[in-house]
Amino acid sequence: MIPIEYFLGFAAILFVIGAYGVMTAKNGIVVLMSVEIMLNAANMNFITFSSFFNDSRGQAFALISMAIAAAEVAVGLAILLNLYKSRGTTDIDEVNIMRW
Repeated sequence: MIPIEYFLGFAAILFVIGAYGVMTAKNGIVVLMSVEIMLNAANMNFITFSSFFNDSRGQAFALISMAIAAAEVAVGLAILLNLYKSRGTTDIDEVNIMRW
C-alpha cells in the first residue's frame, strides 16, 4: 500500500507546476494547459481522499471537475482561436481587446 503522503505530495508538485505556468507563460494555450494541470492536481486530491476514507463522493467530485474542465477548455480555445484570427497572436501580454 502506497502511503497517502506520496499522492498528496505528487498533487502538490502538480499544482505548483501549474501555478508557475499560469504566472510565467505568455502564450494563451500554455496558460490553459497550466490551468488543466492545476485541476488535475485537485482531482488527484479528491480521488486520494476518496480512496483513503472509502467514500465515493470524491470520485464523483473528480468526474464533475473533469466535465467542467472540458467545458472550460472548449470555451478558452474558442476565445483563443478568435483572438488569433483577429489579432494574429495568442500572446497574453499583447492582447488588450477587453480593456476600456
